[in-house]
Amino acid sequence: MVFSYFNVVAVVAIGILAALMFVVLFEPGLTYRIRAPLPSTDSVEFFRLVGEVVDEPALEVADYDVLTDGTAFYSAELDAIRHAQTTVHLEAFIFHATPIGGRFLAALTERAAAGVKVRVVVDAVGSMLTPDRFFDALRTAGGEVAWYQPFRWYTLKRLNNRTHRELLVIDGKTGFIGGAGIGTAWAEGQHGQRPWRDTMVRLDGPIAAALQTVFIENWLEGTGEILTDHVIFPTDNTYQPPTVVGHRLSLVVASTPSAGRATRARILFQLLVAAARTSICINSPYFLPDRAMRRELLHAAGRGVKVTVIVPGKYNNHPMARRASRRHYGELLSGGVAIHEYEPGMIHAKILIVDKLWSVIGSTNFDNRSFGLNDEVNLAVLDHEMAARLAIDFERDLQLSRRIHFNEWERRPLTERLLAIAGMLLERQE
Repeated sequence: MVFSYFNVVAVVAIGILAALMFVVLFEPGLTYRIRAPLPSTDSVEFFRLVGEVVDEPALEVADYDVLTDGTAFYSAELDAIRHAQTTVHLEAFIFHATPIGGRFLAALTERAAAGVKVRVVVDAVGSMLTPDRFFDALRTAGGEVAWYQPFRWYTLKRLNNRTHRELLVIDGKTGFIGGAGIGTAWAEGQHGQRPWRDTMVRLDGPIAAALQTVFIENWLEGTGEILTDHVIFPTDNTYQPPTVVGHRLSLVVASTPSAGRATRARILFQLLVAAARTSICINSPYFLPDRAMRRELLHAAGRGVKVTVIVPGKYNNHPMARRASRRHYGELLSGGVAIHEYEPGMIHAKILIVDKLWSVIGSTNFDNRSFGLNDEVNLAVLDHEMAARLAIDFERDLQLSRRIHFNEWERRPLTERLLAIAGMLLERQE
C-alpha cells in the first residue's frame, strides 16, 4: 500500500513538472498590437508618446561617440575607468577571466585602491566560467562585486531571469551602453575567427544619471543595498527636459520582465516599427521575432517602408538560434523584408534605425529572451546626426553581407529544416 501511494505521488509530481515544462516551452507570447494612429516619427508628440508609454523621462545627450568594434570601445572604456574620480559602476552579462578581462580588472583595482567607489555586477550565467576568486584583488583594494541571480536553491525559480545589460558609468557623468561584454570574442577573436563586430556608445551629460539608475536596480537585487552615496548623482547634472526635435532627445529604457510578461524594451521596439514611415534598419545577432513582431514588420513593408535586416551568417556562436531564425525567413522575405547575412565573422551589434531619425542601441536582441525574460537596457535617441553615424556602420556591414532570396531559402537543405524544427522547442528560450 505504501509503495503504491508513493508511486501515485511520483506520477503526479512528474505530471506537474511535465505540464510546467510544456507551458515554459509553448506558452503563446503576448499579442502586441497598436490600433490607434501614431504621430509622425519626427514629431515631439511621438517622442512624448514613446516616453509616456515606456514611463521614462526625456533627457538630452550632451555629447556622444559611436565606438565601432572592440579596439575602439575597450580603449575608451579603460581610459574612462583610469580617469574616474568618485565612482565606477560596471554591469556585465559577460565578464570573462581573459587577457582583456584582466586589463579591466587591473584598471578597476587601481581606482579602488585610490579611493574611488568601484562596484561591479556580473551575471552568474553569462559569466559562469569566471571564478569568483578572479575578483579577489579588486575586493582587497576596496572594490565590491555582486553576482546577479547566483546559483542557490532559492534562486531556481528565477533562473531564467538574467541581467543581459552591458553598461559602464563613470562619476555619474559618462556612460557606455551597447551589447558588448568583456571577453576574448570582442578582443582577439575565437577559434581562429576575427573579433566580433559590435558597437558601443559613449554618452556624456545628464543621460549618464539614467544609466546610473539602471545599475542601482541590479545592484540592489544583487546585494540588497540601496545606493544613496551623495556622489552617485552629481549636482551639476541638473537639466531642463528637452522639447525640440534635433536636440538629441533621448530615453534610457530599462526593461525588466513583469509578471504579466510585458517589457518596456518590447513596447519600445513595437512602437517604433509600427510608426515607421520610410525605413527600418535592424542589426541583431539573434533575430527570432515572434508572430506579433513579424506581423508588424510585414505591415511596415506593406505600406512601403524599406525594411532591411542584417544577421550573422555561418559564423554564429549559437547555431541552433540561427537555424530557428532562418525558419521564419520565408514569411518575411515573401512580404518584402530584405534579410542579409553578414559574412566576414560573427556580428553582435544590436541596433535599430527608423526613418533615418530614431536610433536604438543597447543590449536587446530581436528574440523572446531579450523581449520577455532578461533585464535589458536600451538608449533611444531622436536625432538625425546619431542616426546618420550609425547608418554609416550599417551600410558598411551591408556591403559585407549576402542578401538572402526567397528561392534560395526554399532550397535550404533537409538537415537545416529538421534542425530548425528541433529548434522550435527552444525558440521561446532563445
